[in-house]
Amino acid sequence: MSDLTELGKALLELNEERVNLLVQQKAKAGEDPMAIIRECNDAMVEVGNLFEKDIYYISELMMSGELFSGIMEQLKPKLKEVEQGPSKGLVVIGAVKNDIHDIGKNIVTTLLRASGFEVVDLGVDVPAEVFVQTVKERKPKVVGLSALLNSTFSEMKKVVDELKSAGLRDQVKVIIGGSPCDEEVRRFAGADFYAKDAGAGVRLCTKIYE
Repeated sequence: MSDLTELGKALLELNEERVNLLVQQKAKAGEDPMAIIRECNDAMVEVGNLFEKDIYYISELMMSGELFSGIMEQLKPKLKEVEQGPSKGLVVIGAVKNDIHDIGKNIVTTLLRASGFEVVDLGVDVPAEVFVQTVKERKPKVVGLSALLNSTFSEMKKVVDELKSAGLRDQVKVIIGGSPCDEEVRRFAGADFYAKDAGAGVRLCTKIYE
């Protein structure tokens, strides 16, 4: 927590009034909206860490997600200037079947769009066949699989396996993410990369499309 900025600490502490005031001040001062988002992303990573340690619970996760959404709403006018530029590439993303948590996925989606990517967000509880069909139709270079439940790791593997069966596996890079994910889960699922947070996910997508 010591590395967080004043805004990051306010977000981690779920201090809505302080968060809104600081974002307003930064936006009025003309600060880079992406820099503001990065401060908030660092705080959201720490929220995830506290959740893993059973210090924060689902209610805190939801509250932090709502605060982050409010920040994005405030920054939307400035972010649209970035989004309207040339696309850096197409990314398909979704929470796998039987997982209905979308806070982390939504943060990644927001950061990707703010960074100039076109994103097809499939939502939550997405069956493997929907990922496969979307890859067939849209031909992205990147597929992002999100999960917050250990029980859905097998669904990540199923997506990768069905991409193979459809002859599409070598056409895309699969990135997994979510609080319980790690390199061991990546190997189990057969994915190409594991992103420990939203910023890492954006960096991976940028590298893939270079």
